Amino acid sequence: MKAVVMAGGSGSRLRPLTINHPKPMVPMVNKPVIGHILDLVKRHGITDVVITLQYMAEDIQDYFGDGRSLGLNIEYSIEETPLGTAGSVKQAQALLDDTFIVISGDAVTDIDLSAAVAYHQTKDALATITLYHVANPLEYGVIIIDEQGRVHQFLEKPSWGEVISDTVNTGIYVLEPEVLDYFEAGVNFDFSQNLFPMLLEEGKPLYGYVAQGYWCDVGNLAEYMRATADILEGRVRLEEIGRNLGGGVHAEEGVEIAPDAQLYGPIYLGHGVKIKGGAIIHGPTVIQDYTVLDNHSHVDRSVIWRNCYIGEGAELRGAIIGRQCSLKNKVVVFEGGVVGDSSVIGEGAVIHPSVKIWPNKEVEAGATVKASIIWGAQGRRVLFGRYGVTGLVNVDLTPEFAAKLGAAFAATLPKGSTVTTNRDPHRSPRMLKRGIISGLPSAGVNAMDLSEVPIPVARFITRVSNAAGGVHVRLSPYDNRVVDVRFFDSKGQDLSKNAERNIERVFFREDFRRVYLDEIGEIYYATEVYERYSEAFLSALNVEAIREANPYIVVDFANAPTAEVLTPLLTEMNCRVAALNAAVNQQKMSIPPEEFQHSLQQLALICEVLETAIGVRLDVGGERVFVVDDRGSIVPGTWLAAAVAAMALRAAGGGTIAVPVSMPDVFDQIARDHNGKVLRTKVNSQALMQAANEPGVIMATDGNGSFIWPVFQPVIDGMMTVAKLLEFLTTQQTTLSQAVSAVPVFYMWQGEIACPWESKGTVMRLLNRQYKDLLGDQIDGVKIHLSDAEWVLVLPDPDRPLFHVHAQADSQAQARSLVEKYKRIVEGLQD
Repeated sequence: MKAVVMAGGSGSRLRPLTINHPKPMVPMVNKPVIGHILDLVKRHGITDVVITLQYMAEDIQDYFGDGRSLGLNIEYSIEETPLGTAGSVKQAQALLDDTFIVISGDAVTDIDLSAAVAYHQTKDALATITLYHVANPLEYGVIIIDEQGRVHQFLEKPSWGEVISDTVNTGIYVLEPEVLDYFEAGVNFDFSQNLFPMLLEEGKPLYGYVAQGYWCDVGNLAEYMRATADILEGRVRLEEIGRNLGGGVHAEEGVEIAPDAQLYGPIYLGHGVKIKGGAIIHGPTVIQDYTVLDNHSHVDRSVIWRNCYIGEGAELRGAIIGRQCSLKNKVVVFEGGVVGDSSVIGEGAVIHPSVKIWPNKEVEAGATVKASIIWGAQGRRVLFGRYGVTGLVNVDLTPEFAAKLGAAFAATLPKGSTVTTNRDPHRSPRMLKRGIISGLPSAGVNAMDLSEVPIPVARFITRVSNAAGGVHVRLSPYDNRVVDVRFFDSKGQDLSKNAERNIERVFFREDFRRVYLDEIGEIYYATEVYERYSEAFLSALNVEAIREANPYIVVDFANAPTAEVLTPLLTEMNCRVAALNAAVNQQKMSIPPEEFQHSLQQLALICEVLETAIGVRLDVGGERVFVVDDRGSIVPGTWLAAAVAAMALRAAGGGTIAVPVSMPDVFDQIARDHNGKVLRTKVNSQALMQAANEPGVIMATDGNGSFIWPVFQPVIDGMMTVAKLLEFLTTQQTTLSQAVSAVPVFYMWQGEIACPWESKGTVMRLLNRQYKDLLGDQIDGVKIHLSDAEWVLVLPDPDRPLFHVHAQADSQAQARSLVEKYKRIVEGLQD
């Protein structure tokens, strides 16, 4: 039997470690990563090996040669251009005439290959995929198999709501040679994305073998450090890693350790390493060949490659130091810091957390380095969360970060396109928006500045101006230390997950597009912003009916720019308005929850005294509404959504209402009563906006004060919600309290239960397995239908280590009881 070791990867997410090395040649404790893979195949009796190469192929060929020194027979297949995983193996087809194994050369594993082969042969399979349970399946291809082990479904990089298993593709396959006949040579073809789905569709014997043991895809710097620590701590069955000196210290020949040095394992010391007096090393730490740690240096949980000098009194904490680096006296490298090959760090310099120094750089003495040299900041694995790109101002989100973020967004768009930029009135978003604006033209994209307008206006102008996208920077309404950067597509809607990943890919690879001087984008201010929005706004309403009714309302503008837009529109519609907090105040862009609740109570009191038709508080962005009825009662979000849905369906004579899967069944009942339908979506604003694009959708709402009116624009717009509410109440000659009273009674409860990130995948898999007979269409999370009137939705939070639990029942007490019950179940599944 032969093994095909795929070793063509460039390892862009491991930069700067892979600037001078192909990913499979990155050192892993005592040898390159691929060296451990070759040990593994040899341990299972496989000595004939084909290595597929592409990036820096000669480095691997020079290192291993023909393999005789390892007791192997190695042949090479080199791609001129990337052909994909299957395409690269296809190129070596002439060397493969019997069952063979395919394995990645850049993973760390001790999986039993012999057991995988035996399983493949027992099943008489055409292809067998080796699977593995992981804590976080989001970055992998998830594979679902049936009870016989036959592959049933593929999920490529799912969201938490889509996770129904935590078994992922390891990239280890047992294949019959004829599997390569299913596609042509010389084309880019992938096993997981192309070949295996093809075999599944054709009903071929495609199986999954769930392996035990250890497996880690060394895909980024964090995984590199984790795999290193796991090897040192004995979690991986590998060949001997040096002589055991006791205390968890393993050393090769020629190591010198001063008598007063302090070593706390697990530690690996390569050939000729010198540890000078007073040095302190805490494991897990790797110090490779011929590196010197000078007097009183302190190394903690770090990896130092060969031929380095660590100066007197230097400190490394959770750092990676590349080959042939010199760190002078009293240098400090903090957590996540990476110093590339052949770099010199001057005396007393401080490298801040997560800073990366590219190879062949010199940092002057005493310097404090807070940003990566030459390339950009890469302090986090994921940029986007629920509210866009979020972080502490001037800590996580700095002007430099903002400029690179703008350049990354622009790099995903065509040269010459236009992006709208907008912000709220606070000075922190103002600073960061200017950074973003500076990044856009550098990639050949024009920046059309809207200054500071409500978010629905910014979305509208983005759509009608034929812009390629938009950016809005705001102070988080939940924490005044935090800023959110929100991105729009050409429709003014939130970006899709794929678009977000494209931006992240450019940002983390630091592969920014830099255009020539005559292609640099322009920066200019938009014109007639309010005029264009207002004209389209009024044309989407029955303005005459509202004018004739002359409604009396109270509007709390939350000291935001919404007042500058909505006040003239309400005047145009002949509304009598009692305006609260209409003056723009940048200090009010984020307020404490208790102050917000006080504002709502104050609004309710004013409405009761003035006997108004409605009272509305808009959020500072102009998207969400919080409503008080004609009796002075605050209307809960879900009840408001249901009442407005009924009025919208009545006004349209039917249609479709889009709501998240977490909303109660009362929407279905309302739709049936009004010749309508309900479209369920995932529980996020982007999914709701996408649903608003569907034919027949007349309204979308999340039940938390956000409404979309596709007749005007397919995005959340609180100002249009105020106008539509007035239109419905007027044309249907009803009051809001009557509309809410007409909603059928329903009972809902919701809660949260903490869950570590590493347990989320397991919980989702076990819930899907235990309640498979009670599951309906799984749109987001796990929805368990207990009866016609009772269900529970267990929904993983995308940004925090917890689950949300929603329940509907025949009574409030029962709904609450169900939430508590399933919180306990989720907690129990974490063990």
